Amino acid sequence: MGVSLVKIPVFLLSLIVFCIFEHALAGTTRHYHFEIRHQNVTRLCHTKSIVTVNGQFPGPRIVAREGDRLLIKVTNHVQNNISVHWHGIRQLQSGWADGPSYVTQSTLYGPLIILPKLNAQYPFAKPHKEAPIIFGEWWNADPEAVITQALQTGGGPNVSDAYTINGLPGPFYNGSHKDTFKLKVKPGKPYLLHLINAALNDELFFSIANHTLTVVEADAVYVKPFATNTILIAPGQTTNVLLKTMSHYPNATFLMTARPYATGLGTFDNTTVAAILEYKTPPNTHHSSASLKTLPLLKHILPALNDTSFATKFTNKLRSLASSQFPANVPQKVDKHFFFTVGLGTTPCPQNQTCQGPTNATKFAASMNNVSFIQPTTALLQSHFFGQSNGNGTMVVVLPFNTSVELVVQDTSILGAESHPLHLHGFNFFVVGQGFGNYDPKKDPENFNLVDPIERNTVGVPSGGWVAIRFLADNPGVWFMHCHLEVHTSWGLKMAWFVLDGKLPNQKLFPPPTDLPKC
Repeated sequence: MGVSLVKIPVFLLSLIVFCIFEHALAGTTRHYHFEIRHQNVTRLCHTKSIVTVNGQFPGPRIVAREGDRLLIKVTNHVQNNISVHWHGIRQLQSGWADGPSYVTQSTLYGPLIILPKLNAQYPFAKPHKEAPIIFGEWWNADPEAVITQALQTGGGPNVSDAYTINGLPGPFYNGSHKDTFKLKVKPGKPYLLHLINAALNDELFFSIANHTLTVVEADAVYVKPFATNTILIAPGQTTNVLLKTMSHYPNATFLMTARPYATGLGTFDNTTVAAILEYKTPPNTHHSSASLKTLPLLKHILPALNDTSFATKFTNKLRSLASSQFPANVPQKVDKHFFFTVGLGTTPCPQNQTCQGPTNATKFAASMNNVSFIQPTTALLQSHFFGQSNGNGTMVVVLPFNTSVELVVQDTSILGAESHPLHLHGFNFFVVGQGFGNYDPKKDPENFNLVDPIERNTVGVPSGGWVAIRFLADNPGVWFMHCHLEVHTSWGLKMAWFVLDGKLPNQKLFPPPTDLPKC
C-alpha cells in the first residue's frame, strides 16, 4: 500500500538486503540487483562524478504489490562504504537490515512503489497512470566535503546549488532549461502522483499551476481525501495525490514548482525548482514542436517561505481513513509517557580554534532532551545483541515489548524556534495532537484525536510548538529516531529506542546475518 522512499547513505560495505513485507508468504518474491558505481552527471553546466545505482540518478524504480517479498542484492563498486535504508517499510524482527547512517545521502535515492494486492483496488478512483515525483538537492561541491567542513568549523553547512524534481533542476536555474522534467498527460484522466521528499535539509511547498490536487495517502497510509492547491512535504515524507486533468486540451502548459518552507534563522537554499505538466496534443491536430513552445506557460504562486499558518492548516487536514477495511488502531491506553525537547543550541569551541557558530567561541549543536547524541564506536544493535551495551554515551530509552508509548516533543527556542521533521525507524505512529507554545499536560490531552489521527513515520514538530504521538513498541531491536534535517542529525538531534524481546518466538530479534560486516 502506498509509496516509500529508498535512501542509500554511506556506511557499510556491500551487502545483501532482505526487505520483507508483512504477509510475505501470500505474495510474490521479486528480485532486484543494485550496482553502486560512479557516474559523470552534468547539472547547472557543471559535470561531476556522483555515486549512482545502476548508472541512474535518481535510482531505479522498485515496484511491488502489498504482501510481496523483495530480495535486493546490493553490490558496491566504489571506495566508500554503502548501506541501504528502506524508508517507511516496517522490517519486523529485522533491524539488521535497517541500515541508517550518520552521514548525508545525496545522490543515492529512488522510489519504492507498493501497489495494492492483486485484484484489490485503491480506496479512491483508479488512476489512469502513476508517476513518482522525487524532490532532491544538487551540490556542485561534494556533499561529504560540505558536511565535513561544517562539523569542523561548527557553522552551518553551505546550502545546495539547486533543488531537483526527478534529478532535474528545471528552467529557473542558469543553463538548465533542457534539464527539466516533463510529465505528459491526457485530458480528463486521473493520475496518481507519488511525491517523495529526498532533500537533505528542506521542507518543501509544491503545486501545479491551475490544477487541484487531492491528497489520498501519506507515508504509505491511506487518508481521508481532501483537495488542495499546494502540498507541504518534509524530508523523509511521502504523499500520494490524485491529479485530475482538465476535461479538454487547454492550449497551455503548466509549471510544477517547489520551494522551501523555512522557519529557522540559518541560511537555506532560497530557490525554486520547476517541472512542466504538458498535455498530449489531441489526434488529428497539427501542433508542431515549435508551436508547443509558444503555448502560455502558467505558474502558481506558492506560499511565503515562512508561512506557518498554511503549514498548520495543511497538516491539520490529514486524517487516517479509519474505515473497517483500513482501521486506525490508535493505542487507547498509555503504558509510558515521555516528554522530549528538541532544538538547536551551542557548544564551546575547542581551545586554540576559531569556530563559525553564532559566535567565534561556539559551535552549533542540536539536542533531544538536552542531550546531543554521541555516535557510538560500536553499533547499538550489535552491542545490545552481544551483551556489550555498557558504556555507550548516547541517549537510549529502553522499552519492554508491547509497551504503548505516548511521546510529546516540544520545540525550544534557544537559538530561535524552528520546525523539525522527526522520523522514527521501525514503527508507524499516530499524531494525536499538536499545537503552539508550551505543551500543557493538563489541558492539551483533552483535545487529543484518538479516533482518526494521521498515521505516519515522519512528522513535523511545529515551529515554536509541540506534537504528541502514540505507538506500540511491538518490534524488538534498537531503532533510530532523529530529525530529518540532516544537518540537525549531524549536530546531535537523534536518539534510539531499545525495544526488548517478547516471550514468544515471533516477538524476538533474530540473530544477525552471518555476513554482517562488523563495525
